[in-house]
Amino acid sequence: MEDPTRSSQSQADDLEGRLIDFAVRIVKLSGGLPRTPAGKHIAGQIMRSGTSPAPNYGEARGAESYADFVHKLSIVLKELNETLIWLRVIDKSQMLRRELLTEILKENTELCKIFTTSLKTARRSPKSKMINVK
Repeated sequence: MEDPTRSSQSQADDLEGRLIDFAVRIVKLSGGLPRTPAGKHIAGQIMRSGTSPAPNYGEARGAESYADFVHKLSIVLKELNETLIWLRVIDKSQMLRRELLTEILKENTELCKIFTTSLKTARRSPKSKMINVK
């Protein structure tokens, strides 16, 4: 449960930190994929989708408008969802041992839930009440 006394700035900083840590884990994971044509393809795809949520969230935090904020949050969720698919492909094709994927799959799922909820809230909230998350 989140502490209601924590500032939205602090919570946003923590979330950005999680996304950066997630990106670093994706970089390391992609480096461990096989050097086969399939492994190289998936490494490139997961590098793109798995490292983009952090900078896109940073862009959302500095959004120029309410619509821009919602749009950039939706990109974060879209990229996290794509990354989840690639992680599942890696798992099902047994490119890496399952124990190497368990924690990153869990974090990806948690981040997807956070951003799904955030987007629902942002789309419901009146534009005039949007909290500045910079």
